[in-house]
Amino acid sequence: MGLSAPSSASLNLALPKIGSAIAPREYPQAPPTQTKDRLVVQNSYLSLLVKNVSQTLKSINNYVSSIDGYMVNTNLSNPEEAASATITLRLPTKKLDEALEHFRTLAVKVTSENLEGYDVTDQFVDNEAKLSVLNSNLARFKEIMSQAKEISDILRIQQEIFNLQSQIDGIKGQNNYLEQTAKLAKVTLYLSTDEFSLPYAPSESWRPEVIFKTAVRSLVGNIRNVASLAIWLVVYSVVWIPALLLILFLRKRKIQPKSST
Repeated sequence: MGLSAPSSASLNLALPKIGSAIAPREYPQAPPTQTKDRLVVQNSYLSLLVKNVSQTLKSINNYVSSIDGYMVNTNLSNPEEAASATITLRLPTKKLDEALEHFRTLAVKVTSENLEGYDVTDQFVDNEAKLSVLNSNLARFKEIMSQAKEISDILRIQQEIFNLQSQIDGIKGQNNYLEQTAKLAKVTLYLSTDEFSLPYAPSESWRPEVIFKTAVRSLVGNIRNVASLAIWLVVYSVVWIPALLLILFLRKRKIQPKSST
């Protein structure tokens, strides 16, 4: 037996259509939010010249743990000489100013500092308005579901309920992410014992002590390259020495005058 199309006779309440009053094309405009209640995502970037990168990293991690923050990732390069590192942190926004002040005290010099803020309040409030409409729609469809008699009506209403619930879950996830991101500021620290290794160049580009260090490192690097080449030559001597002797022997035989008969 075929399934009949939905009708007002089969349902005490007419089955709503998408785009009708249950799913309006435009969501109502949310009321303005007070300044103190606004959600602001804060990102901070500091370049710090330090005496010891490894020790500074340990100090930073210990401090961040003490204020209920956590380390996102750390990258350390050249730990033996001219060390540099990048560390990204998440810490409570209410502790941000205090934390930045603490990080500055760990540095010999703060070479650069950049603070950014993104206001996501309007997006959050707009999502809340959408949730209000979607929840109202969902309640309406559930009410209609309780009165549905025909299988075709039930299947159509179930599909609408599933779609609405999916939209509601997605928007709730977005707002949860916005809230958590606003509560935890992101701080990225660039650390180095060499000012020129930091992302931002120092104001004085010509500095004799830095040039001296660079020259010494270049000399050491060249000496290492020569030593590496010598090691390769010694290891491969079992190949190139016999080959060289064979070439010399063949050349000697070729130029030797033939004896007279």
